[in-house]
Amino acid sequence: MFELKRGMGLFHLTMYGVGLILGAGIYVLIGEAAGFAGDSVWIAFVLGSIVALFAGLSYAELSSIFPKAAAEYTFVKNAFKNNFFAFIIGWLTAITSMITAATVALGFGGYFSEFLNIPIVISAIALIGILSIVNFMGIKESSWTNTVFTIIEAAGLILIIIIGFTISEPESVNYFESPTGFSGVVIAFVLIFFAFIGFEDIANIAEEVRNPKKVIPRAIILAVMISGIIYVLVSLAVVRVINWEDLSSSAAPLADVAKRGLGVQGHIIFSGIALFAITNTVLITLVAGSRMIYGMAREKSFPPILAKVHSKTKTPWLAIIVIMLTAIGFSIIGDIVIVANITVFAVIITFGAVNLSVIVLRYTEPDIERKFRIPINIGKFPVLPMVGLGISVYMAIQFQIQVVLVGLVIIGIGAIFYILYEKRNVRSE
Repeated sequence: MFELKRGMGLFHLTMYGVGLILGAGIYVLIGEAAGFAGDSVWIAFVLGSIVALFAGLSYAELSSIFPKAAAEYTFVKNAFKNNFFAFIIGWLTAITSMITAATVALGFGGYFSEFLNIPIVISAIALIGILSIVNFMGIKESSWTNTVFTIIEAAGLILIIIIGFTISEPESVNYFESPTGFSGVVIAFVLIFFAFIGFEDIANIAEEVRNPKKVIPRAIILAVMISGIIYVLVSLAVVRVINWEDLSSSAAPLADVAKRGLGVQGHIIFSGIALFAITNTVLITLVAGSRMIYGMAREKSFPPILAKVHSKTKTPWLAIIVIMLTAIGFSIIGDIVIVANITVFAVIITFGAVNLSVIVLRYTEPDIERKFRIPINIGKFPVLPMVGLGISVYMAIQFQIQVVLVGLVIIGIGAIFYILYEKRNVRSE
């Protein structure tokens, strides 16, 4: 059995986190969100930034204690000493990685078809295959690819900000106007939270980071703050260029903003940038998902064979193959908004468990070394994780019943797998 190679420092890890967050979500979902929140869509992004920061602080403290692959699984297992609960959280994380990779790859196929007339599904499958090879080659190669792509996609969003605040000549914009009041802002906030998720996967590559107990907390907080600022500025800029009604009906809202500001050439340039953003999201999701599978297999919650590490590349090659094949299978799913809500529902459950883990560990393991400690405490009790837990519960009850049912089905399948796998382990002992 080989160990994973430690090849990432603070810069690459922060860029990895920014790349995780600045993914495909905002390129599609900002239009949908504007339909609910109108010109007040920026408030939804501010709320998303706050919630992401609360969760990020919890991940930062727990990562400074347990810098392991399969982070969420490890956090919950150590906090609650319950294998089943830990497995379900790890299962949700792994499955949502696969679904997200597949769905976003289909988004790539849609953009790519504007340049070459290739069927969307074929493009999606090819992308997943190529990026799985990059994933297999090693974390250093993956991190450099991610860094370059992150710079490109951040440049695209900065271009939108410049267009919005300099080139455009806006009609009257009331940044506090929402067509359905504050309830519309809340709906938009729940939807666009998909654009924030991903930073938590920083913790899942802990075993490939140099000095992880110090570097991971800093990278998580920096990534959330940088991405949140960019998102809020983008949301303020877009409604200065195109009114929220037109944004809500657009399939490529940011590309339309670029077209309005720079003409047809701007639309082409931005579509190209969107391809890099989407590619980056798929790559990072495949990396994080494979490390979750690897970590859980090493803990024998998945078949131990999935914990095998390649002797040359020092990557979990069988876990990479599994997530590649599963993502290809999921690529037949089409609607990114529906899948975004399913993914957010699963992530919200995970965030709730992680926030609760911080609170529990403050009392069950008060003397354990914490390289990072969440501020604002009443004695041992951490206030911000409790607020984050409350927000997670509130968000969980905002989803449509169909989304909740799909989420419960995914949890149910995981529970069945756990029971059958545990019975098999008992028989084999």
